Amino acid sequence: MGQGSSKHSDHSFKSYPSFSRSDTQESSRSLRSLKTVLRKDKDSSHERKDSIDTMASRTSSLPPPSPGILATSVTPTSPTPADIQSQHVIDNLPSPSTVQPSMLAVDSTSTSTANPKPVQNGPVLIPNSAVLPFTDNPEAIGGLNVDEMIQRLIHAGYSRKSTKSVCLKNAEITSICMAVSEIFLSQPTLLELMPPVKIVGDVHGQYSDLIRLFEMCGFPPSSNYLFLGDYVDRGKQSLETILLLLLYKIRYPENFFLLRGNHECANITRVYGFYDECKRRCNIKIWKTFIDTFNCLPIASVVAGKIFCVHGGLSPCLNSMNDIREIVRPTDVPDCGLLNDLLWSDPADNEKDWEDNERGVSYCFNKNVIRQFLAKFEFDLICRAHMVVEDGYEFFNDRTLCTVFSAPNYCGEFDNWGAVMSVNPELLCSFELLKPLDQAAIRRELKKSKLNGIAYYQSPPAEQVPQSV
Repeated sequence: MGQGSSKHSDHSFKSYPSFSRSDTQESSRSLRSLKTVLRKDKDSSHERKDSIDTMASRTSSLPPPSPGILATSVTPTSPTPADIQSQHVIDNLPSPSTVQPSMLAVDSTSTSTANPKPVQNGPVLIPNSAVLPFTDNPEAIGGLNVDEMIQRLIHAGYSRKSTKSVCLKNAEITSICMAVSEIFLSQPTLLELMPPVKIVGDVHGQYSDLIRLFEMCGFPPSSNYLFLGDYVDRGKQSLETILLLLLYKIRYPENFFLLRGNHECANITRVYGFYDECKRRCNIKIWKTFIDTFNCLPIASVVAGKIFCVHGGLSPCLNSMNDIREIVRPTDVPDCGLLNDLLWSDPADNEKDWEDNERGVSYCFNKNVIRQFLAKFEFDLICRAHMVVEDGYEFFNDRTLCTVFSAPNYCGEFDNWGAVMSVNPELLCSFELLKPLDQAAIRRELKKSKLNGIAYYQSPPAEQVPQSV
């Protein structure tokens, strides 16, 4: 969630237009019904309608829920429209169990169970791609002992010890980046996934909160994940955060997905903290290695042919889904154009379709743009991140666009919740909420989890059966 200019560096809710909108008033975290149009399309083709009219600009948000538990969901009953029904969302960590929470179908009262089964199918993927297969032999993955490195990182997360060095050696970090870059490039720039999948917004180096998120939603492979970008900068442990995510990508390449955010590039990380952290804790060469990896990340995803996922938003340059597929990687983020817009743009309540973004980068697009985009490509929902929202998620434009933000108590200055959007096999969407905690409370919570003696990172493997669109 980068800011385009220095005038937006002040971390107050006033810096983010979503908090000044009237549609955020009189909101509650109670159950509520939401409506959307959703047609089940099992025969989605790669090539949808080719044209999207020139569109519009600016950003806004919809009623946040009030403290407690909430969620929203969508159930297709037939190829005709279906309801989005209210669901409960968890605001606390689940009780530890030897089996992690899975991406099971959500009922009308809760998004978690005490002893769920591991997810039975991968979310994925992708026809005509040479992805590396899931393997039970971590030594077979590029010569890396992936499980052991994951264990070291998670142990460091629970110990909460502030150390100058990272628990992985520079040579190991370099090997991780090289191995995962090959996987990114072997998969499409536009990922086409099938549910169940959990969609995660910005995490921004808040490593302890990432551990809490996995405790709440299930450590891989118990749940399938799609992250929307912005893994580094601002937080104090960007290195641990990005390394754990990259290792999970190597370990479960067809069930764990990472999109690119606007902070996954050289220019932004030089300003907002990741460069300095790499220089202080490793060296500049390691930072350059990460930048090479960021340049290989996929850009967007379509879930079940109906949910368009991207870090930022839409672009006036987006005329066909092939425009995204044809983005050549590795690539830096240009100063303008399609890739820049997909990572930087924001929705807004404006009269004009497209206006300059107050971040100083890209555009803001209005409700008319969203309607045209969904109609042209036969999508039902846009899911994006890029903006801190008070309750972790906010809807816009009659709930056809949802912002998901997953870093609670952002930068220690916002009292925002974190959220994860779960999409089940029936396209029922629900939200799990991560409570904002200060550092002392996080320390107590992780210590309690550690004392329970649960080896979360050793959760039983799921059946890794990717599903092509």
